[in-house]
Amino acid sequence: MRLFLQIPLLVIALIIFNVMIFSDPNSFRPDAGAIFELALPSGGIWFATKSDLIVIGGVLLLYIELFKATRTSVGAIVEHILSLFVFLVFLVEFIVVPGAASSTCVVLMLLCLLDVVGGFTISISTARRDIGFGN
Repeated sequence: MRLFLQIPLLVIALIIFNVMIFSDPNSFRPDAGAIFELALPSGGIWFATKSDLIVIGGVLLLYIELFKATRTSVGAIVEHILSLFVFLVFLVEFIVVPGAASSTCVVLMLLCLLDVVGGFTISISTARRDIGFGN
């Protein structure tokens, strides 16, 4: 169970993204069709695409990751390092894989970067607060 807690949740977004780009390389094109429509009280209609849903899911996973970053343990450091690897995979895919050349990949990559930077920052701040120096 502890090993499961050390796995960065944004790897779920990475896996879903990879399944989508390798099964249908055109799934994140700007002209991709909507999965569903949602009528709004204003009279407008929101057309949700695969790209929208994976970015929304990534933001929710980042929210949970930031809560997980408040733990101070050796496992938390391992998780931050694994989060760095997830970011690097997104970066390499964006540069090398033609199907990943999309704004969705860039947004997910930036979410991973925020996870890495925010995770280290929160962990350092929390550890500094836990250690009392002097009076």
